[in-house]
Amino acid sequence: MSAIISTQPYLCQFNQLGHNAKGECMGPKADVQGGITAAMPGGSWLGALVSGFLSDRFGRKTSIQIGSVIWIVGSIIVCASVNIPMLAVGRIINGFSVGICSAQVPVYISELAPPSKRGRLVGFQQWAITWGILIMFFICYGSSFLDGTAAFRLPWGLQMIPAALLFLALFFLPESPRWLAKKDRWEESKAVLTLVHGKGDPNSPWVNREMEEIRDMVEFERRNADVTYMELVKPNMINRTLVGVFTQIWSQLTGMNVMMYYITYVFTMAGLGSDVLLPSGIQFVINVVMTVPALLWMDAWGRRPTLLVGAFFMCLWLCVNAGLFAVYSRPPYPGEFTSASESMSVSGAPAKAIIAATYLFVASYAPTWGPVSWTYPPELFPLRQRGKAVALCTSANWAFNFALAYFVPPAFVNITWKTYVVFAVFCFAMFWHVFFMFPETANKPLEEVEEIFDGTKPGSVRYIGTPAWKTHNTRKAVLKAERNQLDADEKLQFGHQEHTGSEERAAAAV
Repeated sequence: MSAIISTQPYLCQFNQLGHNAKGECMGPKADVQGGITAAMPGGSWLGALVSGFLSDRFGRKTSIQIGSVIWIVGSIIVCASVNIPMLAVGRIINGFSVGICSAQVPVYISELAPPSKRGRLVGFQQWAITWGILIMFFICYGSSFLDGTAAFRLPWGLQMIPAALLFLALFFLPESPRWLAKKDRWEESKAVLTLVHGKGDPNSPWVNREMEEIRDMVEFERRNADVTYMELVKPNMINRTLVGVFTQIWSQLTGMNVMMYYITYVFTMAGLGSDVLLPSGIQFVINVVMTVPALLWMDAWGRRPTLLVGAFFMCLWLCVNAGLFAVYSRPPYPGEFTSASESMSVSGAPAKAIIAATYLFVASYAPTWGPVSWTYPPELFPLRQRGKAVALCTSANWAFNFALAYFVPPAFVNITWKTYVVFAVFCFAMFWHVFFMFPETANKPLEEVEEIFDGTKPGSVRYIGTPAWKTHNTRKAVLKAERNQLDADEKLQFGHQEHTGSEERAAAAV
């Protein structure tokens, strides 16, 4: 949407405000544009809630394929849109798909990944998202040079292609071994673990140990009733549920959606005028590049330090932008801009500083809250509750995504630069919330994270959980254990080869 909402073909097709002094279409009203943009995260909220039922019943992989099919249906309606209601309905259907996939893809990856690589692999999902945003932005930019409605119908049609590829490619990927074990498909579960962790050796001690951990957890959870959403707010679960839900809420309240959805508004107000699309695209390049450090070092950094550093720097750059707009902006002249949401005008050095601070904000979000907000929630919950719990957390993400997508255009109209102050206050609050309430989960096996919150394990005695600020990253210990396990595997393999060789020599002697 960010590359399309400022183009004349879009503004003329969905025009409500008539024409300005230059004869240009003014497009939808600010609140209507907010509603169009918010339609997709609104559908995503519902899709995320439903995804827990789909995932538990049909599996992680199949639920993602269902989401792919729904996306194609929504994209067809969006591509064919002739009025605002049709466009909004198509985006709601698209959002339903995004809600399913965004909730279950992190679960799927987390349940396949070894502990020391889990953050990196879920981070690759976020990196893929940034690539998708970047590619589609420049497809939209190229399409903006086309005449008529093809300028927005072409990119809205092309977005069906990745969904079709995802649907087909998943046939070649394994199902989650933990979900298979939950359904008593133990042989299939072990086969998947052998494939992804045992390097094809079904007798690998690493595979056998993980199978035992999964078996113990499944048997423990079966002694309890089937999980419901109400169980997630019971006293023994409310703490981790709030942490997971607020991880997703805070990721939206950072203000990143201001940069993603409405960046063309910001840069137009910063004096870039009709040349706004290409400079806006730079922030999407920054988003891709700056996600790479998280892929390389997120598991080494840990979750807590990454979130704290991100909140601090995002608060800083939001305050800088708020101050620059407050001091140096003026109301736009009649006909200067095409959207009522472009309510301030800045020029000269302050405008360049606003653009620079915006880029730095994106560079602060990309390696911190961007990937960690998707990595963290699946690590908080036991297997039995993970599907619905992550669905609930993701639904909170999309609920606030919906609210902010709708809120920002009218906010720029009514409170102008104070919009940045609102998000800066959120970043300040999230810093302290993370510090006091968010425990470190990096490099800990999923079955052991439960001890952090309430000290319970199957067959153990309950004790008070560890305070969040006293939890630490155990990456070195995990890597050491993995190296020791690999050494043990090699010794076993070497011993087996030696034993086989001695038998052959004895046979030859006889």
